[in-house]
Amino acid sequence: MGGSCNESYEEFLNLLKKAGIRISNESELRERLAEARRWQFAFKTLAANGRLLGIRFDDLSQGCNALEIRRAFAEFQFPESAQAVFSDSLKAE
Repeated sequence: MGGSCNESYEEFLNLLKKAGIRISNESELRERLAEARRWQFAFKTLAANGRLLGIRFDDLSQGCNALEIRRAFAEFQFPESAQAVFSDSLKAE
């Protein structure tokens, strides 16, 4: 499992960025994930509700790297619901 250590969430965010995801207010996101006991749950919550904090995710690849994004979620053993929430956040304006 991706685990709960800080390196894991950093690796996960780096994989998303390599897949073409731009993270707005990344420093706030990283700070909140570092403070969380269960960073995967915190990530899902922030993907759904982080816009109020300026945390946004934008797919610069316009969907071309969907497989890489799915692999990142699978590698860190996120539930399907977390990936669905993240996908919805990419479509939100």
